[in-house]
Amino acid sequence: MSTLRSRRLVFKTRLSVVAAACVLGVAAVSLSSAAPIYTGWSAPVNLGPVVNSTAAEMGPALSPDGLSLYISVTRPGGLGGLDIWVSRRPALGGAWGAPVNLGPAINTASTDFVPAFSPDGHWLFFASDRPGGFGLQDIYRAHRADVHDDFAWQAPVNLGPNVNGPADDNASTYWENDGHGQLIFGSGRLGGAARDLFQSNLQADGTWSPATLISELSGPTTENRPTIRQDGLEIFFYSDRPGGSGGNDLWTSARASVDAPWSPPVNLGATLNSGVSDQHPYISADARTLIFASARPGGSGATDLYMTTRTQILPTTKDNCKQDGWKDYGVFKNQGDCVSYVATNGANEPG
Repeated sequence: MSTLRSRRLVFKTRLSVVAAACVLGVAAVSLSSAAPIYTGWSAPVNLGPVVNSTAAEMGPALSPDGLSLYISVTRPGGLGGLDIWVSRRPALGGAWGAPVNLGPAINTASTDFVPAFSPDGHWLFFASDRPGGFGLQDIYRAHRADVHDDFAWQAPVNLGPNVNGPADDNASTYWENDGHGQLIFGSGRLGGAARDLFQSNLQADGTWSPATLISELSGPTTENRPTIRQDGLEIFFYSDRPGGSGGNDLWTSARASVDAPWSPPVNLGATLNSGVSDQHPYISADARTLIFASARPGGSGATDLYMTTRTQILPTTKDNCKQDGWKDYGVFKNQGDCVSYVATNGANEPG
């Protein structure tokens, strides 16, 4: 195939896939070789009366294997204030069991809430206003050796003064950029009622770098409870910024690479946002499920947990295409070949 013909095919291929993504309601910054493509989100479903109660369920987190759902809630049987509870299911798609308090290894008589997992499931990040911190709410992390044991967490450790300060530092998300950990979290350190998004990097000596403002995602309104896709290219959070449906809404932003700035945030729209408080999103490890808290009518209490899902159209890496994966996805080798194969309706089958 000539070089000119190859370039024309690549150009037509990219146009075809971007057009398909737009039809499906997919927000994409660019067709990066690392960026997957998804359908739009489904209508949210209430997680039901076993998970939700007359109390305010909020700050959810899904374990990397998808079998444990951590919940921030004040329920009878807790240790005081907001505690973190866990609901388990026997398999993906199975029914969630009754929530159980994580106990004194994690919870205290103070507020303990908005948990988040590391990608490998060994670390739990959460916020607490327990004594001994640097201000109001601080971010802590705890370790466990067995990623399947929800009651084996070791004593939490405060992340220190480069992350925490005199103001509230709370809802966080952790991901690893080529093995280098990065924490993105909400903080009120700039003053006023608003919360903004900051990031801090885990350094080689185990300490955290001084937190820096993510200016393209922050503003005079509140932006909080970030949750990031594990390739670092898509983030979700809640905000009361203008352009929403009223109160707190769920928003998203993407970027072409982990070194690129975030795109202007986009409201997730009427399918997910209800016109009342919709907040505390958490993305699953496979990026196909989003769980969040909402005060919309029809729930069991002040806020309930809801789930929405989406389908992945093209995979993230060549590993997803191995072993005849293209027969399922229409893809092979890498996203360039994936796109080419799909756009030509199979006429340009990979070798």
